[in-house]
Amino acid sequence: MILSEEEIDRTLRHGPWPPAVTLDPSNRVSGNANAIALGEVLFSDPVLSKDGAMSCSSCHQPGRDFTDGVARAEGRKTLDRNTQALWNLAGQRWFGWSGDSDSLWAQNLTPLLNPAEMGHDAHSVQSAFLESAHRPEYEVLFGDLSLESALETTVNVSKVLAAYIETLRSGKTSFDHFRDALAQGDMKMAAQYPEPAQRGLQIFIGRGNCAFCHSGPAFTNGEFHDAAVPYLLKQGRVDPGRAEGIDRLLGSPFTLNGDFTDDPRKSGAWAVRNVRFQHGNFGIFRVPTLRRAARTSPYMHDGSLPDLAAVVQHYDKIDMERLHSDGEAILRPLGLSDQDAENLEAFLKTLSDD
Repeated sequence: MILSEEEIDRTLRHGPWPPAVTLDPSNRVSGNANAIALGEVLFSDPVLSKDGAMSCSSCHQPGRDFTDGVARAEGRKTLDRNTQALWNLAGQRWFGWSGDSDSLWAQNLTPLLNPAEMGHDAHSVQSAFLESAHRPEYEVLFGDLSLESALETTVNVSKVLAAYIETLRSGKTSFDHFRDALAQGDMKMAAQYPEPAQRGLQIFIGRGNCAFCHSGPAFTNGEFHDAAVPYLLKQGRVDPGRAEGIDRLLGSPFTLNGDFTDDPRKSGAWAVRNVRFQHGNFGIFRVPTLRRAARTSPYMHDGSLPDLAAVVQHYDKIDMERLHSDGEAILRPLGLSDQDAENLEAFLKTLSDD
């Protein structure tokens, strides 16, 4: 064992895993077996695109860990951002790279109604389901589809999808077995965790300061930070990141503070009620989980880093000129040796070997 007592304490904060299953009070079909089954079928059904040309699984491919393996997603055109994996989304506060939504079901509406992606509008969604083979299963959950407004149908479809996506939870990894052994004081079991991964973990929770953003059992704080990644898309076009996300969030009727939540207490609405734009929001993006990240290259919001080695090098030699002058000032070049970089990568891989 090469970890100090303080390092063991920091390691224990990244668990236990997996977390307890909790239902989404804003989605009345969360955890419903019929909704989960229908959502899984719909996920790969082109009925969710207006012209029947694509499905959710076109970009979120199950065989690629619910990503697509390309730098920026391909919808009806090349989109601005990388396709995020769908693992472990249940219970998060914000969704999407820029936090446009505060619930998983609301986030599902973004690609569904985006002309550059699925291309539907509320009326075309309802028309598609009125003629769909899925109508009986839908009506078991929500009643007579023909009596709903088109917007109600569209939101209900998004909630069915959310019920399925909530079930995409990654399992225990070798890191988790190591962490649990430490918690139990079983040093013999803990010693089975490879030494290079332990040394990488020391960097992660120590001088690398990676755990500042990639914190907790899910290895993300779920918030927005500046990772010094360029947000210039092409000459004359930039990706505003969280700044745009806040605008969309505050202008959306589909938040936890709106009329489409199924939670009468609106218990999660405090976040959207209190979010405010700040200059530092421009060009920052949501911190992704590191669980199963080794399987979901390329990386960053623009897909600009092809593999984990490139990610480690990015943070090792980070360009301080690309960081906000009024930002958090938490990043510094790490000065890693070649062996340090290999050890850090070895640790990251143990978050994906479930």
